[in-house]
Amino acid sequence: MKPLFHPAIEDVPVETILHALADPVQVALFTEVIARECAQNCTGLVGMLGTPIPKFTLSQHMRNVSRCAEIEVRYPGLIRSIVTAHAIQNEARKKRVATPFP
Repeated sequence: MKPLFHPAIEDVPVETILHALADPVQVALFTEVIARECAQNCTGLVGMLGTPIPKFTLSQHMRNVSRCAEIEVRYPGLIRSIVTAHAIQNEARKKRVATPFP
C-alpha cells in the first residue's frame, strides 16, 4: 500500500477540510473522533455509526488520521463548528423521522 502524504497544515486550504467533511461517512466518523478528543485514527470506531459501511469505503477511512490539533491552530473553531452543525442536522433529521404523519 502506498504511504499517505500529509502536507504541512499551512498548505491545507479550508476548502480541502470542508470537502473532506462533506462526505457523510467521513463527517460521522470524524464526529466520533472529536468526541474521543481527537483520537489519532478511526480503527476503533468500526460499528459505532450503526450503519453498514462498504469495505472499500471503510478501508479508505481507516487509512486516515486526524489532525485536530493542527487544524485548531490553523483554523481556530472550524472543526468544532462543523461538528456542532452536524449534530444539529442529525437532531433535526431524527425529529422529522420521529414525527408521525397525520
